[in-house]
Amino acid sequence: MTFETLALCAAVGLFGPLLALPRGLRIPVVIGELVAGIAFGHTGFGVIDPSEQTLSFLAQVGFALVMFVAGSQVPIRDPRLRIALGVGAARAVTVGLLATALGWVVSAAFDAPHLGLYAVLMASSSAAVIMPIVESTTMTAPGLMALLPQIALADAVCIVALPLVVDPPRAVPAALGSAAVIAAAALTFVVLRHFDITGLRRRIHHVSAQRKLALELRLNLVLLFGLAALAVHTHASVMLAGFGFGLAVGAIGEPRRLTKQLFAITEGFLGPLYFVWLGASLDLRALGDHPDMIVLGLALGFGAIAVHGAMRLTGQPVGLGILAAAQLGVPVSAVTLGAQSGVLAPGEGPAIVLGALVTIAAAAAASRLALVVLRDPAGPRAAQGI
Repeated sequence: MTFETLALCAAVGLFGPLLALPRGLRIPVVIGELVAGIAFGHTGFGVIDPSEQTLSFLAQVGFALVMFVAGSQVPIRDPRLRIALGVGAARAVTVGLLATALGWVVSAAFDAPHLGLYAVLMASSSAAVIMPIVESTTMTAPGLMALLPQIALADAVCIVALPLVVDPPRAVPAALGSAAVIAAAALTFVVLRHFDITGLRRRIHHVSAQRKLALELRLNLVLLFGLAALAVHTHASVMLAGFGFGLAVGAIGEPRRLTKQLFAITEGFLGPLYFVWLGASLDLRALGDHPDMIVLGLALGFGAIAVHGAMRLTGQPVGLGILAAAQLGVPVSAVTLGAQSGVLAPGEGPAIVLGALVTIAAAAAASRLALVVLRDPAGPRAAQGI
């Protein structure tokens, strides 16, 4: 790998922020980064070689950091999460059951041995995508509080389940490795919580801020990379290591300084590098060679919308159900893990990404509708039908 390649990856990654600038479109930054990677990777000009060892390793570091940030954004400390925990958990379980049934139908229709994978994809929600949409629209639709635990549980459970369903023959070692990573993340939380209670964490923060030592960032990176190393050695996924550690840090509460530092290193460099690498790894030409994969992607996307939208039968507004279907982290992780294990068919990876884009487009449309309703004088009454 050369500095020219690194500069190119950083430069094309700027397409993400440029595409996200129009506020009305509500396009996540990572979509632009994926598109840039597609344009310069296997599908497009072929300038970026995703198989290059150093680039691939840096992308995996970015993958761990992206999942860490996603885990830290799950609103564990939000009191609203506890208020409606029962209703949200029941809906998450119901969505999972419906997704399993629909996953069987999709798997049988496409003669693919991925029932579990398709079920997890359609059942997942992405807190990292949904929470910014909720906050940016200041949505006040009835049932919003019950949505928070629903997406938090779906996000966490699907990320834990994903490595187990990607390659079922290796599910047992993957389950043992996942259990080891989860136990290590839980132990990390206990230790960090102890440091927080005793005041040691506060003293480290004060010294670090006063002398500009970035101690918290360094210590958190040590713990994150240690968990990632454990995941690699136990045949688990760095995705789980990053997400589990993110949940642990989020449960304690990130200092504002650490949040800014992590944002800089993740969103400024390694995160875009990962998504550019992932886009470069995709071969969209395979969709042209296998048009049935386009149908598969649409089936996964609209299937996710359908199983989440079915929660209207439990009293959840349709708009919130569509919003809960928004997914990104689990699908891109599935493509990454599938590519590493070689279990995906030609065109199946791009099809999974297509399904995720369908859910994001639907969620953006639902949020725009909610914003229009809120600006309407009859908003409170109209919101019940969202």
